[in-house]
Amino acid sequence: MITLSDGSSISKLGQGTWKMGENPRKREEEIAAVRKGIELGITMIDTAEMYGDGKTETLIGEAIVNIPREKLYLVSKVYPFHAGKDRIFKSCEDSLKRLGVDYLDLYLLHWRGRIPLSETAACMEELVERGRIKRWGVSNFDLSDMKELLAVKKGENCRVNQVLYHLGSRGIEYDLMPWQKKLGIPVMAYCPVAQGGSLRNELLNNGAVQKLAQKHNVTVVQLLLSFVLLQENVAAIPKASEEKHVLDNYQALDLRLAKEDMDILNREFPSPARKMPLDIV
Repeated sequence: MITLSDGSSISKLGQGTWKMGENPRKREEEIAAVRKGIELGITMIDTAEMYGDGKTETLIGEAIVNIPREKLYLVSKVYPFHAGKDRIFKSCEDSLKRLGVDYLDLYLLHWRGRIPLSETAACMEELVERGRIKRWGVSNFDLSDMKELLAVKKGENCRVNQVLYHLGSRGIEYDLMPWQKKLGIPVMAYCPVAQGGSLRNELLNNGAVQKLAQKHNVTVVQLLLSFVLLQENVAAIPKASEEKHVLDNYQALDLRLAKEDMDILNREFPSPARKMPLDIV
């Protein structure tokens, strides 16, 4: 678990759902995967109104029927052009309706748009007051964006920043990650095994990575996920649309990489020595 700045906590491992619910032929398989994750205790589920134009939230809503609400930690995200006083309240209500619940544990601004951060923060605070969300955060914010956000009224109530992060994309380690750690704002890593990145093949086929995976008797994907899970103040939300992959992700929690293992990974995919542009998928 990771403690947030409001004293609450989130799991180190959650379920990502990007692109789920878009193919009717995979619907039952995807619902079974979500339920398998919950059965294993992976109860933090991340989604967004953008995913499948709401279809993903609807799928999750079906998957969580009859599961006690208090056992779940539901995260959704609002489009940046919906993140103002004219549309955010309807967007939130629509997400709640599709999910079949009456509140979100965490509501994120999906990426930065043209609506002033001060307005979005005020709206998020109103949603908290209305009881429609427990807390809020952002996604795809670089360090300059985070500093600007925390300078506005109630901006310090931002609890999480969800960004792309994996072994082959370590740019946030230079400045964003240590800054957030100092302030107690966790990183929620999406695409933690490069699901949506151009480096996926390079990571999966890297000889040193494959050798380490064999050493620990795990898959390369499990090794990559473990690298992210072992980072302090970082949660990971890998997508798994099949029950087997959900189980693989769960088992990655038990993998412990020794210092010499991490040294090998650092040599193959070093942490940046300078500021890097924020990777976004």
